[in-house]
Amino acid sequence: MGQRIRQVVRTLAEDGANFARLPLPPLSRPRWLRWFPHVVVIVAAVVATLANTEQMSTVSGADAELGVLTALAQGIGMVLVLWRPVPAWWLSLVATFVAAEAARSGLSSPHAGRFESEVAWPWGPPGLIAHAIVLFLLALRVPTRVAMEALALTALLTYVFQGLLGAVSYSSTGVLAVVVFAAVVLLGTALRGRREARSQLVEQASLTAEERARRTLLEERTRIARELHDVVAHHMSVISIQAQVAPHLVENPSNELKENLEGIRQNALEALTELRRVLGVLRSENPEDPYGLGAGAGASPGSPQPTLDRLEALVENTRAAGLEVTTEITGEQLPLSPGVELSAYRIIQEALSNALRHAPGSVVRVELWHFPRGLQVRVINSRPERPAPPSPGAGHGLLGMRERAAMLGGTLVTSETSHGGFVVAAFLPRGDASDADGSAGGDSTGAAIVVKSVGTTAITNPPDSTAITNPRDSKAMTNASDSPGSTGFAGEENPR
Repeated sequence: MGQRIRQVVRTLAEDGANFARLPLPPLSRPRWLRWFPHVVVIVAAVVATLANTEQMSTVSGADAELGVLTALAQGIGMVLVLWRPVPAWWLSLVATFVAAEAARSGLSSPHAGRFESEVAWPWGPPGLIAHAIVLFLLALRVPTRVAMEALALTALLTYVFQGLLGAVSYSSTGVLAVVVFAAVVLLGTALRGRREARSQLVEQASLTAEERARRTLLEERTRIARELHDVVAHHMSVISIQAQVAPHLVENPSNELKENLEGIRQNALEALTELRRVLGVLRSENPEDPYGLGAGAGASPGSPQPTLDRLEALVENTRAAGLEVTTEITGEQLPLSPGVELSAYRIIQEALSNALRHAPGSVVRVELWHFPRGLQVRVINSRPERPAPPSPGAGHGLLGMRERAAMLGGTLVTSETSHGGFVVAAFLPRGDASDADGSAGGDSTGAAIVVKSVGTTAITNPPDSTAITNPRDSKAMTNASDSPGSTGFAGEENPR
């Protein structure tokens, strides 16, 4: 209890000694009336000083010199409140009660009857109005706690003078003064809260507008990058390949022709390199791809749209990066639409990149199962041999794989294996193989069907199925070794 009392006293002392400069802000509109409140307060201070002087020297019968000094002090307090509200309040309060004490001695004399029903005490009308203005301007700029403390101390001193000390003959103004002071403090506090709420609203609106502008800019940059990626980069790649092949299509080509075609090819490759750099700037929110696989959003956007024909090159790059990777293709390889081939390639690419990032030293198996109604892809990695270093990626890889699968009407399952590995399995409907829009699987989004089961060993592979079995709908996951074309790899602790 004692500690709490000391803390309260310390807080009151700190609030009362806050002599910080808190200038009253000018009006924002209209501009020609910006300083109107300051002029009004200064004029009111002059009038209050004159009125207080008259009140003290003639009506209350106090010493004339003391009356002038207290009236002048309260007038100075009214002007000072425009810049330093707490010192101005102290000055007004002290001046008022010094004047009240001086007047009390006159009201307590044997001749006090001559002032009966004429002298307002302890607050004379000019002093009451002046102090009300000071409290109002104080409440406009200080925390509510400080304003309430000032009001409480003013009311306490009013009670001490009128209720405890008292006088012989006077017109009581204590209750009226406290009611007026409470009203102006509440009004000032409310206006201050309204001003702060409006400032916060303006700030929030500004932040919202900035965020909207930033999002619009990013969307436009992404759209430009996608168009450059799907059109310009693809055609530049075709030019490079055609320039490389052209000499073989001509019998005995001249050296000049070979040099020109080689120059075209080199220029096309340089243009592709620059285009990749520009697209990297446009899509700057994408993570880096430290393993050179171009997986996920960090893929080099200047490359032509890949297909499963490039799967072996992707696997070789992964092996060169330090993982042991095996592949297995099962079933009759029927034609697939470009969108399915692209999405399958990107899913395998992202899964291999994730294995490099999060499962160093593991063994990875890539399985492709061709069914009459679609393609099932599964990438399984064993338990990592050592802890993974911090990943530079943004963590959007799994989301991108799910979007690709859902966009084609397929499903994707990600699951931990029982021995600490990880499996990514997707089923992609075959689609129309005559569809030439190879960008279908590039950037579209959709509501993916996501299934995650911790501790399962593999994904059931029903022959001629159009979707992966949902492990939440079955009592137990069927081990991969029990399904056609599977090796049981996911259930092994270390396939090495």
